[in-house]
Amino acid sequence: MASHDIFATPVDTKAPPSTISVRDDHPVSRKGIHSQAPLQTNKFYSNFFLGDQRGPSFTFPYSVAWAGGKGGSASWGMSCTHIEERQRVFGEEKYNGASAYYLNPVGIQSMVISAKELGSETTVCMDSITAFSARVHLSKDETAQPAISFPLVQGMAYVTAQFDGSVPLIQSGVFFKAVSRVTTNPKDHVTKYNFKLEDGTTWRVYAWRTKGEELDLKVINNGTAESKCPFHGIIQVCKDPGSKGSEDLLDDGAGIYPVTVALSGSAFGKEGSYRFKFQKEGHQQGHLYMYALPHHMSSFDGETMKRAQGVRLQSPTKGVATLVKGTEWAMVEGHMPIEMDFAPWHPEKGSMKELSDKAKDMIRAAAAKELSQNMPAQTQLDSMYFSGKALAKFATILYVVHDLLGDKTLAKKGLAAWGGIVSSASYETGNAGADFGNTYYNDHHFHYGYHILAAATIGHLDPEWANANRDYVNLLVRDVANPSEDDKVFPLWRSFDWYHGHSWAHGLYAAMDGKNQESSSEDMMCAYALKMWGKVSKNSDLETRGNLQLSVLSRSLKSYYLYKTNNTVQPKRFIGNKVAGILFENKVDHTTYFDPNIEAIQGIHMIPILPPSPFVRDKEFVREEWEAFFDKGRVDDIRNAWKGIIYANYATIEPKKAWEFFISKDFDPQWLDGGASMTWFMAYSAALGCL
Repeated sequence: MASHDIFATPVDTKAPPSTISVRDDHPVSRKGIHSQAPLQTNKFYSNFFLGDQRGPSFTFPYSVAWAGGKGGSASWGMSCTHIEERQRVFGEEKYNGASAYYLNPVGIQSMVISAKELGSETTVCMDSITAFSARVHLSKDETAQPAISFPLVQGMAYVTAQFDGSVPLIQSGVFFKAVSRVTTNPKDHVTKYNFKLEDGTTWRVYAWRTKGEELDLKVINNGTAESKCPFHGIIQVCKDPGSKGSEDLLDDGAGIYPVTVALSGSAFGKEGSYRFKFQKEGHQQGHLYMYALPHHMSSFDGETMKRAQGVRLQSPTKGVATLVKGTEWAMVEGHMPIEMDFAPWHPEKGSMKELSDKAKDMIRAAAAKELSQNMPAQTQLDSMYFSGKALAKFATILYVVHDLLGDKTLAKKGLAAWGGIVSSASYETGNAGADFGNTYYNDHHFHYGYHILAAATIGHLDPEWANANRDYVNLLVRDVANPSEDDKVFPLWRSFDWYHGHSWAHGLYAAMDGKNQESSSEDMMCAYALKMWGKVSKNSDLETRGNLQLSVLSRSLKSYYLYKTNNTVQPKRFIGNKVAGILFENKVDHTTYFDPNIEAIQGIHMIPILPPSPFVRDKEFVREEWEAFFDKGRVDDIRNAWKGIIYANYATIEPKKAWEFFISKDFDPQWLDGGASMTWFMAYSAALGCL
């Protein structure tokens, strides 16, 4: 019997209610987009419709960019780049002997696929846009048919160019050292060229003709090879890593390419799995090959792992990618936190709801004080982000009072204060960065995650409230985590990238270093919020997807964001920072967008402290980070709200010491973040410490 696909059913398909205004305009124009709405906003190919359209798209392990007449090649085609580990640039040592950042150089045009017809009037447009793929067209002007089309899919082993009668050019900004045509075709109607570049790298060029003449290149100079006649078919370029057997595998995959990916998933008990099914086109002989990242490799099922090859290429920021044969990957997460609810959670003991009478009395006093605050003043703000943080804070206080303290009277009093999708900020101010870029689809999973979490918590306490507000909360869910193409209002998976295993916060902004995300812990928060709203609203697929996302995040963040000393994915010169800071597709910078101090850089990957915090930030990591930055009294030098966050995080390994910090008569209210409560931090520490 086929397993149930947890990605198949939409959360909802209804249009937003009339109380939410709808606009057809947006501050960012749809440059060259020939696909219908809803449009993707946070994906790897966004640079092709943003800014001057020349920013790179990081497909991993390669990057591609429209050359736009610039750079070493001065080409109007599509450049392809691959950066080796030795080419990375590291910042100066800052903390624990670790480099402040590392980046991969951009603008190196190793190989460029172009056409003789392209020139200064070249236009770039896109179609076939999905959550996982897109096709980019280069035309000689706005009215001409595409001279070349490039299907883009993350993990693709070749840069593939589709030709239908234009004259191909193979160019390079690194320059040719030697060019040779292989005398024996690797397969029917496929010609092969070897390009050795001046930097010592070897690139393979394959051309599968579908009609007409085979590709016959004439080297014009050390930067250009031109076809002797028009070409019909596909041309592919790829870098040969030089490992044993790599050329044979690349020959086998020649002429075959992916056009998109289908995502599916299932769950049974604590075990969840998700599958990529790559839709391929091209030659009938041979196999499809795709590159997998480290977190894929560590979660592959046995059958998929058998198809992993010994061919590997360095990726920009995700370690070494491995070539995998076949059209399907299956990834398994065997320890989903299905039993986790709103209570403090321990990796071995599960939910921790028991508190001593002494702890309850002290927590009740803190809760009564915090619930007497002016909730509307803190929650009805002109910021989705800060409003959401405050809403989640007060909702969590009410949960502690109701469930952990058992004080239904105080909880009911607090509940009485509650009434019952992009921000308008940039429309009204003209400022693209207003409300953290919410209007430009920046940080939506952070902003709406807090609102969804607040709604889940209140819905747990008041099921009637959940039913009355279900459609509105589901709108927020659909905006950030719509799983189904049947929902025509919102794009598929706006924020979460199932190839990378985490979200991208970066919205409609052109960026030479690609998409980025700062707070890994707020990414976790959103997945947890989805899980809990699914549980409260009795949407089992949503709850299961939330559990699966948390498990994937726990795996991927430990490779890419949170570094223990045994991390083998990130550069040794960088892992002493313990956290990424800001992770881009093309660089990692141990800093924040708002505060250069170490407590903020580390703390932004702690906030908010929630039940899944120990699931993602395990004991070994928390201890290593504490010893690297905060032990031996260093935490006491912090005199701001990060201090409370750091001590709450410390409860993962030393809950009694965290409890003592929060109940101290010397505790300063300035040590408490606006999105955090003394009630929750005390309950969290007490429960984990069995106090």
